Amino acid sequence: MTATSSYPGPRTTTAATTPFDVGLPVLRIVLGAIMIVHGTQKLFRWFDGPGVKSTGMFFGKAGYPAGETMAVVAGLTETLGGLGLVLGLFTPLAAAAIVGIMINAISVKWVGEVVGMEGVEFESLITAAAVTLALTGPGRYAVDSLLPVLRHHRVLHGVLALVLAVVLAVVVLLLRD
Repeated sequence: MTATSSYPGPRTTTAATTPFDVGLPVLRIVLGAIMIVHGTQKLFRWFDGPGVKSTGMFFGKAGYPAGETMAVVAGLTETLGGLGLVLGLFTPLAAAAIVGIMINAISVKWVGEVVGMEGVEFESLITAAAVTLALTGPGRYAVDSLLPVLRHHRVLHGVLALVLAVVLAVVVLLLRD
């Protein structure tokens, strides 16, 4: 006789709402909104942001070639990745985009401190949240649930998206002086 669990887990075909159905959208929406704010600060100077020119100068000082181009790429990645998370659209790729940006942010900011003014705890938390969403998927209440390929999230989708993010982040890091 086999024992079966009465807990349906994160993916259920029944109409019952699970904790994942409630918790994952909260994580998605908050993380996505944070990233949209950061991206639009770089692109449009919204939310008292520096805009492309100032962000480009920062990227240039950090050793990236074509600072303004990198500022636009970072701003678009944060904005579109954040929008994807808010909507739950292409969630593994949206989360992976955030991971790639955060790998670069941590590498630029890292001075050996984890906590404090020079620490990377905020960036680390964003990275962990994005990795979590890439691996778990968006939850039931997401646009992905309407797309046949992404309707039933597979861990493999998240792993492949994260591998892509790490590879692209390393390539961008290799472009730095």
